[in-house]
Amino acid sequence: MHDIRAIREAPEAFDAALARRGESGVTAELLHLDEKRRESILAAETAQAEQNRAAKEVGAAKARGDEAEFERLRDLVARKKSEISTLQEQARTLDAALADKLARIPNLPADDVPDGADETDNIEVNRWGERRDFGFAPKEHFEIKGAAAGMDFETAARTSGARFVNLGRGVARIHRALAQFMLDTHISENGLTEVNCPVLVRPEAMFGTDKLPKFGGDSYETTNGWWLVPTSEVPLTYSVADQILRADDLPIRLTAHTVCFRSEAGSAGKDTKGMLRQHQFEKVEMVSITRPEDSEAEHRRMLRCAENLLERLEVPYRTVLLCTGDMGFGARRTYDVEAWLPGQDTYREISSVSTTGAFQARRMNARFRPAAGDKPQFVHTLNGSGLAVGRTLIAVLENGQQEDGSVRLPAVLAPYLGGRTMLSIDGNLI
Repeated sequence: MHDIRAIREAPEAFDAALARRGESGVTAELLHLDEKRRESILAAETAQAEQNRAAKEVGAAKARGDEAEFERLRDLVARKKSEISTLQEQARTLDAALADKLARIPNLPADDVPDGADETDNIEVNRWGERRDFGFAPKEHFEIKGAAAGMDFETAARTSGARFVNLGRGVARIHRALAQFMLDTHISENGLTEVNCPVLVRPEAMFGTDKLPKFGGDSYETTNGWWLVPTSEVPLTYSVADQILRADDLPIRLTAHTVCFRSEAGSAGKDTKGMLRQHQFEKVEMVSITRPEDSEAEHRRMLRCAENLLERLEVPYRTVLLCTGDMGFGARRTYDVEAWLPGQDTYREISSVSTTGAFQARRMNARFRPAAGDKPQFVHTLNGSGLAVGRTLIAVLENGQQEDGSVRLPAVLAPYLGGRTMLSIDGNLI
């Protein structure tokens, strides 16, 4: 969310920054609403002062026995009371309209974010790992014999519809092992604190983490008005809402493994085969709450946390800096880590690591006090996938596939699989 005072002070700069994201002519309407709102507030305050003066004079007129003046003043007090009520309601309406407009404006991009229209304008900043020479035509994950034996799309479709899957046999255990490996690494090596958090949240939490009001169609609302989380970024980040933290408490670094839900609105016809794009999936999330001066370094640190997981899983990847046209609504800067999927002969996103600056903090009123007696400031919030479990499973299966349909598994997973290192063609671990 944006500060109307900052927009008021530098409207041209605000418009120029938003133009990089394809938004134009925003400040004129905002400033018009803001001016009308402030006029209503001032008029209400003026009327209140006039009412107060008249109310004091009513008693004096009565004491003097000036009946005509007494009646005039009493009528004036009544008229001012009605006028104040009308002006205050007008101010509330304008304030709500302004807040709604501000809530629908995306974050301003950082200066180093490249301008661009879509993913073709993203900039590659890192690449790791040698793409394996298979000696045969590699298959997509759902075509590999051993993997296909543990993926039941038909039963899931009968139960829940398209874009769901039942995992079984060794595939289910690998999926669970991946999530455990990610969590253990974040907790033991990356300094994150594990949280077992709800996957049902109130609309205030969705708003505070910029998922509402503009993108409600991308998520699932329950019949009682709660929302299924699109990612545990929502409950983790919102955990500091309406708080004034101590500077010594920062940074706060959290991680959670949860089921996530997305409607995949607008993705009709995309990735319809396999489990790349699902309505229900699992993810291990990273969230950091920092002081403003520390958020840039924290962004780089979180990116390395995500990249290191893929390196240890022996999955080649590349990292791209997203352009202004491809960034998410709340992001100030985003790096996507894309795993190499030989079955598709391309890199696919497996983690997005974003800094939002104070954008989310202002929406949920999350602040910290730099020192005793100092005025509270907004914290900075960052989030990133560490990693998307299902997509990591796909990457592990495709990169480890053998010509006979079995899969060689990363050595780092062996402790989580009872020492087993292969997925056989019948879907069992050996």
